[in-house]
Amino acid sequence: MRKTLLIVLLSFLTIPLTITGASVALPGIRAELGASLAATQWVVNGYNACFAAFLVFAGSLTDVLGRRRVFACGVALFCASSLAGALAGDILVLNVVRALGGIGAAAATTGGSSILAAAFDGQARSRAFGLLGAVLGAGLAFGPTAGGLLVDWLGWRAVFAVPAVISAVVLSLVGALPRLRGGEGRTVDWRGAVLFTTSLLLLIFALDEGPALGFGSPLVLGALVAAVAFGFVFVVVERRSADPMVELDLLADRRFVAFAVAAGALMGILVPLVVYLPSYLISVVGMGPGQAGLWLLMLTVPAVVLPPAGAALARVRPVATAAGSVAISGVGALLMVTVGPGSAPLGMLAPFALVGIGVGLSNGVLDGLAIAGVPQERVGAAAGLFNTARLVTETVVLAGVGAMLAALSGGRLDGPSFTVALHAACVALACLAAVATLSVIALAGTRRADGGNGPVPGRDPDRTESKESVTDW
Repeated sequence: MRKTLLIVLLSFLTIPLTITGASVALPGIRAELGASLAATQWVVNGYNACFAAFLVFAGSLTDVLGRRRVFACGVALFCASSLAGALAGDILVLNVVRALGGIGAAAATTGGSSILAAAFDGQARSRAFGLLGAVLGAGLAFGPTAGGLLVDWLGWRAVFAVPAVISAVVLSLVGALPRLRGGEGRTVDWRGAVLFTTSLLLLIFALDEGPALGFGSPLVLGALVAAVAFGFVFVVVERRSADPMVELDLLADRRFVAFAVAAGALMGILVPLVVYLPSYLISVVGMGPGQAGLWLLMLTVPAVVLPPAGAALARVRPVATAAGSVAISGVGALLMVTVGPGSAPLGMLAPFALVGIGVGLSNGVLDGLAIAGVPQERVGAAAGLFNTARLVTETVVLAGVGAMLAALSGGRLDGPSFTVALHAACVALACLAAVATLSVIALAGTRRADGGNGPVPGRDPDRTESKESVTDW
């Protein structure tokens, strides 16, 4: 079983690396391939959108086709797309293979997670998923640094070539994984998959192309209307489906929704900053890619080292931990308006560290809080919906921030206009954090001992309850 764990963990290391690592490569990609800003943004947004859109669908496939088969297909597609990205000589080709890489990453993620869930149980399963979260967090945190050093030493193509090599090693080891069947009697929700994927991709297209084409253009407006229409039909279809891709009735649990909102907001703050700050540090502040990646450690390291502290806090004050984490990151985002062309590392420490602290205190903690009150037989569905909500929020906010930066900088992430645009985007992220914080508090409220949602009369919501009731705050 140790070999199974190592193979899956190795595959997961490359998935966040190609999100955050690619962000440091964007200026080089744009310069070498002569691409527009909107086209370059698809290098990250296309990968993210397909990753989010196909995650739950890939989960359905694991139940039907088998865990190892879906995992192997996902790793193979990710490997091939990464290699093609390293060799791409045209921005359109690069964006297409990046989108395919997102699909492969979704299949590898769901297949790998389900393999671990089936291969381990009890404390061993908890330790395995704890290591999985640590690897994902490390990949997200150190991706900009690793990507910056690779770009400095070998050029931007190395950001895609290295994950291709690692995933090729994983693919060669797939035969050592146990053969695990999928769920008996499950079917693929093809209608739900098509509707959900189409809705999300149309929304990302509208946000990405809006600054270039104009948000009032028929194509962009048509994409937005179609995205809403497909999303509405998706909800109707899922509610009527006997075997839905997403069990939407889980959204009736207000605390589940509250923790999903917190998780989505935190990733919605962190990921756009990790993606666009390298471009700012390189283009405006004048750093090299490697130096920019090293400076971003102030932002990302707290996200790796603080989860144990967050877990301890959450055992005593779960809702306060969730809401406080979002609020701390929001304050950090707001303080980003002090970052400018002449900023020194010490001047960036407070805003960078606060964002990272907020994420670190909640990283991996919110997942456990969200599914704690879900019946055991629905834990898998709840985890899938939770991760989908987090990824979709992250993807939409990333695209929205990119659209704002493009619109306010005149389509050029360079010079004084980039500073103005970045500050405006950081204020918007701070507003997102404020709304999310209030939403978490309002939605979570308290849960009565009988399992109902809502406030407990006469109880102080910021006090730890006895064993006869659930600890709320």
